Amino acid sequence: MSKPPVSLPKAATPKPATKRIKGRTDPDAPRENRSRAVAELLPAIGGAAFRRFGFVQSSIVSRWPEIVGAKLAGASIPESIRFPVGKKQDGVLTLTVRGAHAPMMQHIAPEIIERVNRFFGYAAIVKVAIRQGEVAAPVPRKAPPSIRPVPVDLGASLKGIADPELRAVLESLAAGVASTHGLPRIT
Repeated sequence: MSKPPVSLPKAATPKPATKRIKGRTDPDAPRENRSRAVAELLPAIGGAAFRRFGFVQSSIVSRWPEIVGAKLAGASIPESIRFPVGKKQDGVLTLTVRGAHAPMMQHIAPEIIERVNRFFGYAAIVKVAIRQGEVAAPVPRKAPPSIRPVPVDLGASLKGIADPELRAVLESLAAGVASTHGLPRIT
């Protein structure tokens, strides 16, 4: 009886060396040698800062008055949200509350949990931790400057639009376009 031939393992072909760029996941991706707008960089920077301090979404801080109402937002501010390791639910929302408002906030904590969860769209928060401290007064926003009336030649064509909200928005857009001269200015 003859023995079957023994096959030797093939030598592995070496991979070409690739230079890894810090922070990049794909070493073969082309480099972006271009200047970028600050607005393109800010979401990543702000998101990292908020995640570091316990906020998954920064919008809960900026939209706090919308979530709990102006009265409660004047007496409290969200400090952080802490989730269990590896989860994005069953978190603890820590609020900084002005002095004597803390007992009231304890009584309405279930309502705050419900409103925050409604904002997130899922059961993100299960508990509210209250810490007494100073709450900065919200800075009132300035009203935008009034725009000039719609030019007569543009106004006639917009009068045929039946929807009043759409007509108002288009008139506002037309007035804004008509009032600009040269390059747009960001204020």
